[in-house]
Amino acid sequence: MTQMKSAKRGQLTEEMREAAQAEGVSPEYIMRGVGEGRIVIAKNPARGGRAKALGIGEGLRVKVNANVGTSSDICDPELELRKARVAEEAGADSVMDLSVGGDLDLVRRKILEGVSIAVGTVPIYQAAIEARRKKGAIIHMDEDDIFRAIERHAKDGVDFITVHCGVTKASLRSVIEGKRVLGIVSRGGTFTAAWIMHHGKENPLYENYDYLLDIAEEYDLVLSLGDGLRPGCIADATDAPQVQELLIIGELVERARERGVQAMVEGPGHIPLNQIEANVRLEKSICKGAPFYVLGPVVTDVAPGYDHLVSAIGGAIAALAGADFLCYVTPAEHIGLPSEEDVREGVIVARIAAHAADAARGGRFAEWDRRISEARRDLDWAKQIELAIDPERARRMRAARTPGESRTCSMCGEYCAIKLLKEYVRAEH
Repeated sequence: MTQMKSAKRGQLTEEMREAAQAEGVSPEYIMRGVGEGRIVIAKNPARGGRAKALGIGEGLRVKVNANVGTSSDICDPELELRKARVAEEAGADSVMDLSVGGDLDLVRRKILEGVSIAVGTVPIYQAAIEARRKKGAIIHMDEDDIFRAIERHAKDGVDFITVHCGVTKASLRSVIEGKRVLGIVSRGGTFTAAWIMHHGKENPLYENYDYLLDIAEEYDLVLSLGDGLRPGCIADATDAPQVQELLIIGELVERARERGVQAMVEGPGHIPLNQIEANVRLEKSICKGAPFYVLGPVVTDVAPGYDHLVSAIGGAIAALAGADFLCYVTPAEHIGLPSEEDVREGVIVARIAAHAADAARGGRFAEWDRRISEARRDLDWAKQIELAIDPERARRMRAARTPGESRTCSMCGEYCAIKLLKEYVRAEH
């Protein structure tokens, strides 16, 4: 039985209890959210006890995903496994394997075995790559190839999958007839669009959505309804193809809920600051509160090498507006395959964005900030470093720039405001 079906029947599951404990909320709160489709729990039963149940959605801490995976140019399964572990160590809540090079089954299974956080994939990548290898071109994949790949990933224990169901003949026509600068930038969206144009047929994931729901129901997969037509640059933000796809996805969310299948919605993309809140509100309205999973958003196109910072700006605003799940961007975005250090930095920066939004909500989310502030008040450097989002970096910088015996830092030294105030207060009393 799926998590949603259990929730609708008022039955608490171990995964609901686990998610509730991690969030500091009641299991009943999680159960209600899952039953209404406002919360999803990513945990494929096939992964066994080692994997953690991940709650995503309304009223929960904003989560962070890290993408890893081989490319056709750089294919090293061990490197991608190390990246996945680096992401977990840096505090990512999930990783997605986006591999398109080498033995795709091997990479995916290594990652599933190598981390305890949730794992997502994009099965159409495998269907397309294998069609090219075996049949000569991506467009030669057939419907069975796509659904076999989905089931293979589900059997392996993948917790959530991206499926580009909203790229339809109608929504694709709006891209072709429109004036986009960058057309389609989603890899899965492009694979799907190429197939539709070549065959002149409807997207199999849309046309056979009930079959997709059959698979998701059997394995309790969370469907991440992908933004195949997301804007790839600021000039294309919030245009007709993007909104048309979202309207289609809204209908598919409802159909998933009717079947007791968990679904979340993926969002843009490249969006200017003044459109982010409207985009989040639009998704929450059209998709009836379904968890929103955003890439970035990237708020300017002019910062290659710094896109992790650009996306953190957008991510913080999106999360404050109600987005539930941030997909990190690394410094290598738009440049090349990220290194292990790029992955680590991307995760930390995305976590800062997520927590900034959480902290603005106050209550239990702001407690972390209060504790580190109290440590600063007490000039307790060990505690400050322990509570830092990146203790390793804080410890390294402290050691390099301030003598170990000093109670202050080398920025203010003997004129530290906190130290001076303490001394004057003591003198007066």
